[in-house]
Amino acid sequence: MRIPRSWLFVPGDSEKKLAKGPETGAHALIVDLEDAVAPTAKVEARRVSRGWLEAHRRQVTMRKQARWVRINAIDTGLWRDDLGAVMPGAPDGIMLPKAAGPDQVRMIAAEIYELEQKNGIPNGQTRILPLVSETPRAAMTIAAYMDAAMPRLAGLTWGAEDLAAALGAGRKRDSEGQWTDAFRFVRAQTLLTAHTCGVWAIDTLHADFRDEDGLRRAALAARGDGFSGMLAIHPAQVPVINAAFSPSEAELADAEAIIAAFAANPGAGTLQIDGRMIDQPHLKQAKALLGVE
Repeated sequence: MRIPRSWLFVPGDSEKKLAKGPETGAHALIVDLEDAVAPTAKVEARRVSRGWLEAHRRQVTMRKQARWVRINAIDTGLWRDDLGAVMPGAPDGIMLPKAAGPDQVRMIAAEIYELEQKNGIPNGQTRILPLVSETPRAAMTIAAYMDAAMPRLAGLTWGAEDLAAALGAGRKRDSEGQWTDAFRFVRAQTLLTAHTCGVWAIDTLHADFRDEDGLRRAALAARGDGFSGMLAIHPAQVPVINAAFSPSEAELADAEAIIAAFAANPGAGTLQIDGRMIDQPHLKQAKALLGVE
């Protein structure tokens, strides 16, 4: 599976919005059973989501777009019913909100294993993406993922809105638009831990979907910092995120030149291209950009 750059939340109780999901260009759709669904609509959301997932499970063309489901948090008591409802549709993965550490991910993984067997899904096919920051306790457990053996772990992502509410924070960004210290700490921990684990690092969403310039800056910063993708809450955000995470022609040409230079000088540790020094980390980045070994 390619690394999804854009992750779009779609309310699980809206047949209309789910039907439009494939047209958005999002690399991954997150069928949301949590925040986007009112408490009284949870049962209906499971029914609608299951129907959509099962329908698209049979459509080969849809497999180009990853299908994920955000279930309800462990402490709500709803998560097991959520999984039971959606797993027959064989989603590519499950997003776990308000994840309080690796133990909760393992709990979800054990339930998924049983449901894969029950629904004829290959063992290990269903991945897990925890939201690791939505409570202060969760934020302080991010580093614990480094030492946890979790083969289903696809990546790590974080959220600012729930954490701000838990902290009673009146702001998340300073006067210059930069994350304040607590949120900057969480973002950095998510990025570093994901790379340590060798999984995807997915940056949080840009809450104001009408602020295209702000979104573009945030997405470019995310890619520049080393994130592999970004969450979205509105279809209009998808093309901006996709463009920000797509390498430019100049970047592709530079990567090809670096690989060619080392191929022509296989014993070299350091080379010079256009007046700048390049070494093995540059070669590694160039190969990653072009998706070559």
